[in-house]
Amino acid sequence: MVKKIVPVIALLAVLGGVYKFVLAKPAKAEPKPHVQGTVYMLQKEFLINLADGRFAKMQIGLVLAHDDTSTVAAGGHETSTPPEGYGAMSQEGIVRDLITAELTDATDKDLIGESGRDKLKEKILKSLKKYTDVKVEHVLFSDLTVQ
Repeated sequence: MVKKIVPVIALLAVLGGVYKFVLAKPAKAEPKPHVQGTVYMLQKEFLINLADGRFAKMQIGLVLAHDDTSTVAAGGHETSTPPEGYGAMSQEGIVRDLITAELTDATDKDLIGESGRDKLKEKILKSLKKYTDVKVEHVLFSDLTVQ
């Protein structure tokens, strides 16, 4: 009796595996977020003394709304085309100052942890919306080093 049940169980296991890996529909993957807007990389990297005595070196980008006109190609000269994402932003000095002010209040833990970075990005975004005419949708940190 046991000799007859073992092959049946083995056959059911094989059929279950075939169904799971071959016949079953794959689970739908979550859609990846899309950047809606133009990514503008600020021209110079930031080298910041943090509130806890350490320092951070980073490149910052801004996701600008499609209708934002605060950037022009290479100082307003139509003949010169900078690399994509680079150009002259009319309020870049103010933008850099506001970002620097927010970053110098941060600690290394704010920049190392994802939740801290997200909060810092949100603070920078609020500051930019409050004090500039630049239509920023998101703040991006890249090439981040904390020492």
